[in-house]
Amino acid sequence: MVNAEKTAAVAELAGAFRDSSAAVLTEYRGLTVAQLKELRRALADNATYAVVKNTLTAIAMRNAGLPDLTERLTGPTAVAFVTGDPVMVAKGLRDFARTHPHLVVKGGVLDGRPLSAEEVRTLADLESREVLLARMAGALTASLSQAAALFAAPVAQFARVAAALQQKATEDPGVLRGGAGPPAAALPEPALPEPALPDTDPEPAADE
Repeated sequence: MVNAEKTAAVAELAGAFRDSSAAVLTEYRGLTVAQLKELRRALADNATYAVVKNTLTAIAMRNAGLPDLTERLTGPTAVAFVTGDPVMVAKGLRDFARTHPHLVVKGGVLDGRPLSAEEVRTLADLESREVLLARMAGALTASLSQAAALFAAPVAQFARVAAALQQKATEDPGVLRGGAGPPAAALPEPALPEPALPDTDPEPAADE
């Protein structure tokens, strides 16, 4: 490869690293062309899987400001440039390796931080972004429903009280004037004591 071609290849690889949120280095020795195509299709929604040259990849990673992973760039190397969910890519590589043991994960980078092969496997065991968002949305919906119920309860109680007052006012308009129902029946006035009559018995006559 002439210098111009190498320069262009390095620039293309560096751009791919910059445009990716993560990258996973793999060894594909022993995989057939058909199997590589199958892996690319499996990762297509979240990553681009490309066979690369180790020396050019090491230069491209330095140019992109990424950690030096030269010690992992040995043997036939292919890189999964992650453009979607890194967890889904890690899961896809793990699942593919279960049925195609020739695929070996060697490590990678995530948000500019180096990842070991073990950390990539750990990443594969995490929940996907979609699952986490769905759980968060479910929790938020439940919280909003509880809050709505709390707000609705006093309103419903007030509505019932208002309806009861309206019915009471219809039966007894005095309620709206601050009254407490129909006026009580008038009590009879207390009887006055009769005046004492003078003693009318005649005084005894004097003896004649």
